[in-house]
Amino acid sequence: QVQLVESGGGLVQAGGSLTLSCAASGSIFSPNAMAWYRQAPGKQRELVASMTSGSQSNYEDSVKGRFTISRDNAKKMVFLQMNSVKPEDTAVYYCNYKKLPYGTVYWGQGTQVTVSS
Repeated sequence: QVQLVESGGGLVQAGGSLTLSCAASGSIFSPNAMAWYRQAPGKQRELVASMTSGSQSNYEDSVKGRFTISRDNAKKMVFLQMNSVKPEDTAVYYCNYKKLPYGTVYWGQGTQVTVSS
């Protein structure tokens, strides 16, 4: 079992910055991937950014150049630095963990990010 707890969400003005954190606990094995997803009201959950335990990263096109994913493997944490945020970034952000290549996917409870215009 893996538990994921997100923090750092809140209200931010457009053009501002916010950092999300996710702490993992339980049975964490390598190789693995940790990711941030988001879900806006009335929309499907979408991948924002992911990073493997080997530091390979991937970003959704709309956040490239604005968001940065990072990890601290020793502390079992993943972060999402959000810069130049836009109102369309408003969503619940979820942390995700999966042991590679075919492990069970675990989710956090989500943290709300609201960007005001």
